[in-house]
Amino acid sequence: MEILAFGVQADEKPLIERAFQGQQEVRCLDVFLNEDTAPIAAGHEIVSTSVNADLGARVLELLAAGGTRMVAQRSTGFNNVDLDVAQRLGLTVARVSYYSPYSVAEFAWTLAMAVNRRIVRASTRTRDFDFRLDGLMGRDMHGRTAGVLGTGKIGEAFARIAHGFGMRLLGWDVAENPACRELGMTYVPKEQLLAESDLITLHVPLMPQTQHLIDADALKAMKDDAILVNSSRGGLIDTAALVAELREGRFTGVGLDVYEAEAGLFYVDRSLEAIEDDTLARLLTFPNVLVSSHQAYYTEDAVGQIIEATVKNVLDYRAGRRSENVLVPRS
Repeated sequence: MEILAFGVQADEKPLIERAFQGQQEVRCLDVFLNEDTAPIAAGHEIVSTSVNADLGARVLELLAAGGTRMVAQRSTGFNNVDLDVAQRLGLTVARVSYYSPYSVAEFAWTLAMAVNRRIVRASTRTRDFDFRLDGLMGRDMHGRTAGVLGTGKIGEAFARIAHGFGMRLLGWDVAENPACRELGMTYVPKEQLLAESDLITLHVPLMPQTQHLIDADALKAMKDDAILVNSSRGGLIDTAALVAELREGRFTGVGLDVYEAEAGLFYVDRSLEAIEDDTLARLLTFPNVLVSSHQAYYTEDAVGQIIEATVKNVLDYRAGRRSENVLVPRS
C-alpha cells in the first residue's frame, strides 16, 4: 500500500521518490495537510507531512477515520501535532529528531549579514543601475556581542561562526552546552543577554513555555541598534509587539525566516492575491526587515537527511521497531 506524502516541494519530490524506491510506493502531493485535504488520505495507512501541516484534533480524527495509522512528519518540530489526540486514536507519530544543524545556523547568519549590510536594498538599486552608497552602511561583527537563545546543536553551530568573526558570546538555555563554553560563551540571564547583545538569534523549540519568548518587554530590553534573527519558530516572537517597536525606528535589522501565522501562507504562491494578514503586510513595509519563507533547513544535505530519517521511521513502523524519532508509539 502506498504512502501519501503531503506538502512536497518540487525540489523534494525526486529525492523522496528515489529514497523510497524498492522500499515502499509513495505518492507526492504539493497540497498541505489540513481539514480540507485530509479526506484525500482515505485508504492510506501511512501519511507523511511537512512542517506546516495541521495535525490538530479534527485533522487527526479525519485521518484515523479514513484508515491512517501512522503519521511520519518531515520535520523536527512537532508543535503542530496534538499528541494526546493521536494517542487516543491509536495513531503512531514520528518526526525527524536530527538533521544538519549547519543548514539553519548558516542561514541565520545569512539573514544577519543581509540586514546588517543592506544587501537587499543594494541589489535592488544596482539592478536599476543606481550605484550610490547612501543608506547602505553596516557594521563590523568583529568585537561585538552575539546573544544565542538556545544553545543546542544549531545554536552551537551559530556560535562557532560567531566565534570565527571574533565576537563576544552570550548564551541562554535551560542547560549549558560545554562546547559553547569552550568557545568562550558566557551563560547569563535572558534579560542580560537582551540588554548587552548587538546580534540576537533564536534557536529554541516552540512550546507553551517559549511562546512569545520575545515579547514587548523583551523587545524593549534590547539595544535600539540591535539585530534580531529568528530561524526557529514564528511563535517565539510577538509579531505585533515587534511591529510596534519597528514603527518607533528601533533595530538595525530584523531577519525572519519564520512567522507565527505562516500556516496557509508560506510555501504557497500568493503573489496574485490580497494578503489579509495586516501584521505581516505591515512587517514587510519596513526597509530594515527581511522575511524569507521558512527555508533555513532547505539544503541538499539537510533535506536528504530528513528524507532518510522519514524512510527509516516508516520501515521501523512496519517492523514494529521504536526509535528516538517516535513521539507516539504504535499501539
